[in-house]
Amino acid sequence: MPNKAGSSRSDSSDVSFGNRTSIDNLVQQLYSRQIDVQRAAAEEVRLLAKRNADNRLLIAEAGAIPQLVKLLSSTDMKTQEHAVTALLNLSIHSSNKGFIVQAGAINRIIDVLKHGSMEARENAAATLFSLSVVDENKVIIGASGAIPPLVDLLRDGTVRGKKDAATAIFNLSIYQGNKFRAVRAGVVPPLIALLVDQSIGMVDEALAILAILATHQEGRIAIGQQSAIDILVELIHSGSARNKENAAAVLLALGMNDSSHLLAAMQLGVFEYLIELAQNGTTRARRKARDLLNLMSKQEHVP
Repeated sequence: MPNKAGSSRSDSSDVSFGNRTSIDNLVQQLYSRQIDVQRAAAEEVRLLAKRNADNRLLIAEAGAIPQLVKLLSSTDMKTQEHAVTALLNLSIHSSNKGFIVQAGAINRIIDVLKHGSMEARENAAATLFSLSVVDENKVIIGASGAIPPLVDLLRDGTVRGKKDAATAIFNLSIYQGNKFRAVRAGVVPPLIALLVDQSIGMVDEALAILAILATHQEGRIAIGQQSAIDILVELIHSGSARNKENAAAVLLALGMNDSSHLLAAMQLGVFEYLIELAQNGTTRARRKARDLLNLMSKQEHVP
């Protein structure tokens, strides 16, 4: 999955490098009681945080983060959008991730993910991904209820929203305790849908998440219930090198726990495709293909 923690959202306006004094003054405007002043200041902070690492440090040192977190609950939708995007851009700097979490941002970011505008929801998902780069935050974010609204965005969002949600879900699911949360939130059906409808261009993302979920018993059951064997076989046959690798990994995880999946795949001609993959795939794909071939050789109905 792409590592978005190293890049900020693109904004059209050009803001020059802010020195400490101007940033201090700008941060004070975030505390204004006038909504229009807050909105303009949040937008300016968002843009300054986009520009460079120095700005991200200066903005944090000036005390912007706690107030930006408060502005996530603003009733003004644009202010909320600017605040969450500012936090996203600030979170690019590794030291700011801790400050954002310590300011109590996670629950408010999740609220934005649930109830904000589409742009705010997308950037909330991207912020959760950025924060989840820190392993302990994966635990906190998952336990705070972020995964169900991420699944909603994956299912119903724009293409960018789907990609932001998928990236966050992938990273959160690296932590074992979040795998069952993703499955119970209903993540598997929209992932399978992304394999079937490839026009969105998210086959890589969907397969990568499924490969992680297939390492968990509930994940294997949920994937098996989706009648996904035919699409997995097709991807092993004609997908990209990465698609073949992850599709083989998913099929292997399913087959090791339920031989009926292996038999179904064999009836669809996967044996031939696996022989090819075992010879010409990536290192991981060759290993998965060999394991699958060995497993299939133990079945009664080898083609």
